[in-house]
Amino acid sequence: MIHIVRVFLYFILLIFSAVLLALCAVRLHYTTHLSPHDPLNGGVRFYDPIVVELLVTSIITMFWSVHIARTIHRRHEHRLINTFTAELVGLFILFLLWLVGAAVATHTGNPPDVNVKWGNLSSCWHYSTCRILTALVAFAWLGWLLVLTLSVMSLLFAIANKAFHDPMHGRWDRRATNYGDVPMRTVIGR
Repeated sequence: MIHIVRVFLYFILLIFSAVLLALCAVRLHYTTHLSPHDPLNGGVRFYDPIVVELLVTSIITMFWSVHIARTIHRRHEHRLINTFTAELVGLFILFLLWLVGAAVATHTGNPPDVNVKWGNLSSCWHYSTCRILTALVAFAWLGWLLVLTLSVMSLLFAIANKAFHDPMHGRWDRRATNYGDVPMRTVIGR
């Protein structure tokens, strides 16, 4: 039953990543196509490096979500790339990418601070660009939370079942699988 929940959470992560991808694309388009009269950055075109990082993270996460959901749903059993250990390593990398992206995007301070690009987003909601940044930060944290949830869920399942080197789909019958070091199909009495 846990596999259904995991596939569902990977599907939700795919949707959140697609939304974040769209928000990052809108932000990048806006900042790289500023009109000379735009008050933002004096009309000088630029891009936010953290938006690019979130864009790349969302693209990687979309590919990862599709791969893992497909592996769990279709019960793929390849030695190294389809184990719980491989899933946990991939989720750890995604965890770091999402955490860095969300944390840097959330960092606020007073405008003289040179490390702050966006400032306090709660005071500018009447501008559409500010609402896009607010949604971008929200989806970055939601994506991080889903990656954390999937990591904890997979880790607890692997610990409880001693399944770190077993297929990540989590539904195997040791008598009917060819997965492992020795063939599992044995005939009683031989």
